[in-house]
Amino acid sequence: MFAGIFGDITNPTQYTGTNGEGLFKFISQIFQLTGIVAGIYFAVNLILAGYMYLSANGDIKKTEQAWNKIWQSILGMVIVASAFVLASVIGNLLGIDIIHPVIKGPNDL
Repeated sequence: MFAGIFGDITNPTQYTGTNGEGLFKFISQIFQLTGIVAGIYFAVNLILAGYMYLSANGDIKKTEQAWNKIWQSILGMVIVASAFVLASVIGNLLGIDIIHPVIKGPNDL
């Protein structure tokens, strides 16, 4: 009925790719978002821990709390970096680039 008015309408989401590729792209976006949030949290936590250390004024307990916060921040960043390395290794074994997927658009068909 409306074919003459609107013309032929094609679905723009019919991309070529392998099955399950969308899941890996979604996981990649989650990893990237987590990395950004963890980096910001690490920087803020490190600045606050540095301030705690400077304002300890020789108090051993406050100095120890500041050092604990610094080490926990560093350990957290090591865990996040390890997750990126693990995702990259798994992606290489499966032949899918999890960290930097190629997102195809309508012009790439």
